[in-house]
Amino acid sequence: MERGGDTGGWRLRATAAQRDRRRPPPREDGDPGAGGKKRGGRRPLLPLPEARGAPLVLLYLLGLRALAQVSHRQLLSRQPAAAGPRDFSASRARGYLDNITAIGPRTVGSPENEVLAVNYLLEQIRGIERESTDAHKISVDIQRPTGSFSIDFLGGFTSYYANITNVVVKLEPRNGAEHAVLSNCHFDSVPNTPGASDDAVSCAVMLEILNTLSKSSQSLQHAVIFLFNGAEENILQASHGFITQHEWAKSIRAFINLEAAGVGGKELVFQTGPENPWLVQAYVVAAKHPFASVVAQEIFQSGIIPADTDFRIYRDFGNVPGIDLAFIENGYIYHTKYDTSDRILTDSIQRAGDNILAVLKYLATSEKLAKSFEYRHGNVVFFDILGLFVLAYPARVGTIMNYITSAIAFFYLSKKVLQPKPRGNFYFIICDFFICGSLTLTSWVCALVAVLMVAMFVSFIGRALSWYTHFYVSVSLYGTAAAAKLILVHMLAKKFFYKNVNEQFLGDVFFDASLMIWSIVLAVMTQMGLCSAFICTLWVAFPLLTKLMIHKEFSQKGATIKFIVMYMLGMFVPYLYMLYLSWTVFEMFTPVMGRSGSEIPPDMVLAGFIVIFTVILSSYFINFIYLVKSTKTTLVTLTTVFVVTLILVCSGIFFPYSSDAANPKPKRVFLQHTSRRFHDLDGNVVKSDSGIWINGFDYNGISHITPHVPEINDTIRTPCEEQAPFCGLPWILPVHFMFRKNWYLPAPEILPRSPIQFKLLSKKLMPWNSVRLSFEVSGPSHMSLYVRPLGGDYFVFYSRGLQAAPWHFWVELTVSAKHSDGIVSLAIAAHYFFGEDQKSPQLYALLERFPNWTFSSGWSCTYDLFVF
Repeated sequence: MERGGDTGGWRLRATAAQRDRRRPPPREDGDPGAGGKKRGGRRPLLPLPEARGAPLVLLYLLGLRALAQVSHRQLLSRQPAAAGPRDFSASRARGYLDNITAIGPRTVGSPENEVLAVNYLLEQIRGIERESTDAHKISVDIQRPTGSFSIDFLGGFTSYYANITNVVVKLEPRNGAEHAVLSNCHFDSVPNTPGASDDAVSCAVMLEILNTLSKSSQSLQHAVIFLFNGAEENILQASHGFITQHEWAKSIRAFINLEAAGVGGKELVFQTGPENPWLVQAYVVAAKHPFASVVAQEIFQSGIIPADTDFRIYRDFGNVPGIDLAFIENGYIYHTKYDTSDRILTDSIQRAGDNILAVLKYLATSEKLAKSFEYRHGNVVFFDILGLFVLAYPARVGTIMNYITSAIAFFYLSKKVLQPKPRGNFYFIICDFFICGSLTLTSWVCALVAVLMVAMFVSFIGRALSWYTHFYVSVSLYGTAAAAKLILVHMLAKKFFYKNVNEQFLGDVFFDASLMIWSIVLAVMTQMGLCSAFICTLWVAFPLLTKLMIHKEFSQKGATIKFIVMYMLGMFVPYLYMLYLSWTVFEMFTPVMGRSGSEIPPDMVLAGFIVIFTVILSSYFINFIYLVKSTKTTLVTLTTVFVVTLILVCSGIFFPYSSDAANPKPKRVFLQHTSRRFHDLDGNVVKSDSGIWINGFDYNGISHITPHVPEINDTIRTPCEEQAPFCGLPWILPVHFMFRKNWYLPAPEILPRSPIQFKLLSKKLMPWNSVRLSFEVSGPSHMSLYVRPLGGDYFVFYSRGLQAAPWHFWVELTVSAKHSDGIVSLAIAAHYFFGEDQKSPQLYALLERFPNWTFSSGWSCTYDLFVF
């Protein structure tokens, strides 16, 4: 860990978590003619027969994959010890969880969220306060903030909130505390879902942690603030209200955010900082079952996953460092009606509670919390190893290690190139070396192009997501195609380009070519400042050490089996880790493909991931293609599996979705019964319509639904109203770029009992040829404002708590001349997510007809467009 000006050091902690990474520093050795053969020279080593070569390699990889799966599952198979009087009790936490989810969906503004959930939390907190020891003081505050902010998410928009709810609890020593650590959860949920994992279970865990800490006779050095925020699903509004307005916020020096991207399982640390490496060190030292990944952090912060958490708000608006944790298992039912408390294992609750309790206690008694600014600078590389322990070290140390590793590899390769041989020739000609490297890269590109073409074909014929419920289909289809293409390219090169070349020579050169490529990638990623570059270090250090250890085996006649065994043992660590990492990546990303929108072909994305992992795993086995006598059997086997799988996929035998009660994988569909009115400059209605607006959340659209509901078909595709912002459609959030295919089924007009009230209050000329239009709006708890001046479209998201004053806002525009068609189009949509206006009889009837393998979420809304 980096501290101030020192260089830092290693940190490891025994655990029961998950994920592997690490490497010893590589050593440089002499190279007494490893191979030593000339092109077409002496009699080669005994080539490896395919019967003992390729199948043995395949068995090796299958064994590693099985070991990786076992490591992934070991976390939840370990039974936590029974809770003592001062330990975290998962059974009590489960009681809290069951009671919160029993309230039902907790949409912001609903009585369930603003009254019932808040009252339950207060009741439990008061009970905990009564039983706390004299060593602590507990303060409770109900905050109802109003505010606004802009956020660079989903293309960027402005968020406005009014009178939303935060329940804030401060646990501190009797004589008070100057500094505090924050623990954050949210008790609201998305509409029509019970929200057990997102995020009721986190609030249940926090209640039990508060209960446990309050009963301790030992006082804390710093305060612990528990924020039960009531408006996270409305794009992080409640956390903004707290960190920018609450009087306790200024004392916070660090935070822990509890979130979910799946339902139960292991909680992963996927974001830390910014900088402040001491926080990662605190987690690694204190957490009983740490599970953390800097790879996940860099993936999430890249924006690949369309999601965000309160971490962003505390970081950007509070300038506070923190740790972001999330449950990641079973993302198929995240934000659906299946996210119920019974699907969350008690062991998961216990594990999360043990970890977060330990880390909070550590931070609340740490000297570093009060002086966090002294330990602020520097990033950290962190990762767990197969759920056994976590390694963490300063990124600066990692940079030095990475550069040293790549330098040693380049020195080794240059020495191989320049080292003369007894007959006066070089070990291999430089051009041969680079030809092998180019051929390796070419095979990778060919594999990627070929597999993406298959994925494009599958998407074109309407069979996308065939693997969504049956993941093995993706491996059988795209994995075998990628492997077969790699083998084919090198088999052809071996047959025609390297026809009379020593097999051992080729195997050696292709090994070194892969080493060169990995060394270049390592240097580039390190230069880019990516902490994930440590993965490349694994793929340089271990292969180089393996080569140096077995170079004599290359030159010993008949050492075939010994060579294979030693080679595989030497490559064990990077291959095991890569299989472990790939399993984690697919566990997280496969469910995301079911909610990634109608524009991104999920088969292309998943096929790309599979090719990448296939390329990585094959990079040091390419040389076996040149060492074995023949790869025809392997190639034919892979091709046969691919062709059979492709035929089955094209036939439609693999249905994408599942209604299995134990393990559902539903298709997500949103339906909005909408009434639209378009007004002209004089306020007259020039166009109006009503219908049920339908959005499928994946690439398949409604193709699988049409047989069950025939009137929902491509003849009712929604046209874009070009004159209106956002095509004249009532988007709840600016996600129009993700869902360009949607449907509009004509339906009767809806007349909400609490209709929206929209007024132009004033029109005022301002300096510099500008005009200010002032408006007043009152309506339901969720509204979307769309503004189109002479230029692009702007989006404002509004939400409120149970009650709020009318929303006042103004728009100021600069105009250079009069425009007969107006200077701004402004539309307002009102969304009824709960209560008597939520679903019309027509919407209820349509939802009942949807098949049971869908999760169909419906509500009513109105849309009004005005021109000024």
